[in-house]
Amino acid sequence: MNGFSTGEEDSRGAPDQVCCLVDEGDRCKRIAGNASYSKRIQKTVTQRRLRLHLDAMARHIYICDYHKNMIQCARTKRRRKDSEDDSNETDTDLPEVDLFQLQVNTLRRYKKHYKVSTRPGLNKAQLADVLMKHFKTIPVIEKEALTFFIYTVKSNSNKLEQRNGDSI
Repeated sequence: MNGFSTGEEDSRGAPDQVCCLVDEGDRCKRIAGNASYSKRIQKTVTQRRLRLHLDAMARHIYICDYHKNMIQCARTKRRRKDSEDDSNETDTDLPEVDLFQLQVNTLRRYKKHYKVSTRPGLNKAQLADVLMKHFKTIPVIEKEALTFFIYTVKSNSNKLEQRNGDSI
């Protein structure tokens, strides 16, 4: 079996079955999928200090797709951190930006703008990975960035639109 359901042997419970997890004190109200909250997953949640636990009143151990993705991301982040222990990078609790969601042309423009050197012939995933490492090294003073953003929004001015009189 390849992990995909054909519909005949769907292991989901009743359609009204909700996620069995309590997220930061509130019971999740999303529809439960076919992923279960196993002992191994509970261990991951504990190790990554996610604020999730099984509701004692739940009659099943199925979790919603939202929590499944949250746990998978925490596991992936852990693996990446372990593999980068040799580098100078620090893994802080900053939000992760997924550059892979951008178009290849946008990634190339980023690369050109910041003059990031890479080997030729990288595919989208490799380019996004290299640029993500560069992105994490850019120092940002949060207060200044927020102040400038709010000023730009309130004054309806966009630096990019003013450059050549055309908008992007």
